[in-house]
Amino acid sequence: MGEALSQFVAEAQHLSSQFDSATVFSIAGWDVSQYVLYLFLALAIVAAIVLICGRKLQLIPHNKFTHVVEYGYNFISESVGADVIGEGFKKHVPFLATLFFFILVANVIGLIPGAKAAMGTISITWALAVISFIYFNFYGLKELGFFHYFRSLCPSGVPAPMVPIIWFLEFFSMVIRVLTLAVRLYGNMLAGHMVLAVFSLATTIFLQTAIFQMDLVAGIPALIWFFLLFFMYALETLVAFLQAYVFTILSSSYIGMAIHPH
Repeated sequence: MGEALSQFVAEAQHLSSQFDSATVFSIAGWDVSQYVLYLFLALAIVAAIVLICGRKLQLIPHNKFTHVVEYGYNFISESVGADVIGEGFKKHVPFLATLFFFILVANVIGLIPGAKAAMGTISITWALAVISFIYFNFYGLKELGFFHYFRSLCPSGVPAPMVPIIWFLEFFSMVIRVLTLAVRLYGNMLAGHMVLAVFSLATTIFLQTAIFQMDLVAGIPALIWFFLLFFMYALETLVAFLQAYVFTILSSSYIGMAIHPH
C-alpha cells in the first residue's frame, strides 16, 4: 500500500500538465490545440442537432430526441428569456439557446473518458464572454441610443455630486462582467475535471497494486477512490448542465438590464 501511495503522489504532481494546451496540428500557421478541436466537435454536433430537429418540427413531436431538444429550447425561451428579460425577449431566444446548447454539448463531451472539456481553457470561455458582452451592449445601444444607454448606467434620483462616482462604479461593473463570465465557467469546469483526474489516477494505481501484487490492504482505498470517482462523475454531469444554465441566464440578465434600465 505504501508503494501505491508513493506512486500516486509522484504522478499526481505532474497531473496538471495534462490540462495544458498542446498543438494537435497546424493549418496555414494556425496551431490547433486539443481544446479547439473539441470546440469544433461541439459546434458540429450542435449544428447537426439543429438541422435534424429543424427538419422534423411537428405540432406534437413524436420523436423523443426532437421532443427533448424542443423542451430545452422552450425552457430557455420561458424560464430564461421571458422571466429574465421580459418584454421583447423573443428576438434574443435564438442567441440564448445557442449559448446554452453549445456550452452544454461541449461540457458533456468533456465527460467522455479521454476527451477534453473545451470550456476548461480560459481562451475559449473568454471568447464566449466577449461575444455575450458585445451582444448585450449592442442591443442596449440599439434600443436606447448611445447617450441614453450610458446615461442609464447611473440610476435616476442620485444626488448630483454622487453621479460621476456612481456612473464610474456602474460602468466598471458592466465592463467586469466579461471577466466574471469567462472565469466562472472556466474555473468550475477545470476544477471539476482536475478532481476527476485525481480520483481516476488514485483508483487506477491502488487497484493495480491490489490485483498485481495481491495486496488486499490496497484494495480498500481503491474501493473508496472508486466510490469518490463515481460520485464526482455524477456531480460533474450535473455541473455540466448548471454551468451552461448559469452562463446563459447571466447573459440573459445582462441583456435585460441593457434594454430595460431601471
